[in-house]
Amino acid sequence: MTRIIYNVFIFLLAPIWIPWMISRARKRQSPPNWEERLGHYTIPPKSDRPRVWVHAVSVGEVVAARPILAALKETDPTIEVVLTTTTSTGHEMAQSLVGNTVDNLHYFPIDLSFACKRAIASVKPDVVAIMETELWLNFLHFAKRYGAKTMIVNGRVSERSFSSSQKIKFFYKAVLRNVDRCLMQTEHDRDRILMLGARSAEVIGNSKYDEAGTTPSKSLREELNMNPNESLIVVGSARGDFEEDFILDALRNIDSRIIFAPRHIERSASIIQKARDRGFQPGLRSKAENDAKLLILDTYGELSSAYSGATLAIVGGGFDKLGGQNIIQPLAAGCPVICGPNMANFQEPFQDAIQAGALSVAKTPAELENYVQKLLNEPELRNSMAEKAKALIQTRRGASLLYAKAIAEGVQ
Repeated sequence: MTRIIYNVFIFLLAPIWIPWMISRARKRQSPPNWEERLGHYTIPPKSDRPRVWVHAVSVGEVVAARPILAALKETDPTIEVVLTTTTSTGHEMAQSLVGNTVDNLHYFPIDLSFACKRAIASVKPDVVAIMETELWLNFLHFAKRYGAKTMIVNGRVSERSFSSSQKIKFFYKAVLRNVDRCLMQTEHDRDRILMLGARSAEVIGNSKYDEAGTTPSKSLREELNMNPNESLIVVGSARGDFEEDFILDALRNIDSRIIFAPRHIERSASIIQKARDRGFQPGLRSKAENDAKLLILDTYGELSSAYSGATLAIVGGGFDKLGGQNIIQPLAAGCPVICGPNMANFQEPFQDAIQAGALSVAKTPAELENYVQKLLNEPELRNSMAEKAKALIQTRRGASLLYAKAIAEGVQ
């Protein structure tokens, strides 16, 4: 009955969500493949090899999936992996995995019955593994109907999303009936998903700690031919006008090279103008304007190499009320980290890093400026925070192999 009501609502609200989806897609540099989003996949027929469908909605989930996919190939090389993403940015990042740990890459179908049924019938997966908590009722219904084992991998339920989800608990209970295993990051995530209706749940850990442990072959600092004594501030995943203004205001009087990586690279032109208005001399990485005092990282896949040569990192998503962005990556690189207080999406690593003394929290541009100046002027403090950051990450690794083994068990 819940699925019938759900599909009626999808139909009735189509005049709203269809234009919204099209409008969002037009803002991206690369539009999605609408044929695939409607379930039309060009994929080789399923062979006698086991086939696993992994869904990673966007960039963050692709990052979390990478070490799991690598461990899965090592655990059972016969497994064929189909990876889907929802966003074009996630799809772009996932391209580098094709031919290595991924056999086929597609866009995820819109959660319409006909699209999901068509996509599942084309792929014929033995296992469906959903990264984090991207739950779609029609998709999971047809996955189970076609005999796939279904699981949430690296699952998380933030306090904020849990609060809103409780209001439609009946819906999540119906969705979770189609999930065989819920493999979660923390005890809080396990407890929340059980309260939303999961039949069982297990705590495994966060695969992003393993992803963060991979060292780039060459740091971006080396590529820029920077003087070893020159400081480098890396701003990672700043989101929207508020955070861009917040960070640029804080850094306008700082004497340092800056790499500024926006969460959405299509905002680069706007950031260029804002930077110029504040007296910066900005440049774009995509145009090889690498001598710029403030270099905007409008390319994919280079943020980890930027962190690996940074003096300190400023991570976005938490200065505004956006839930925060990935602080694990710069911590693993040995960067002292400064972020905002609103880190609900990374609550456990956020609290752990504060307790370890590896992270500072700035609530205003003036506070951010003060923390940056202090770290630049006090190398002993900087080195101490860097060592604490690396030690913290080291104690949290190992979840990816456990997730990979769980997926491999599903195809047996």
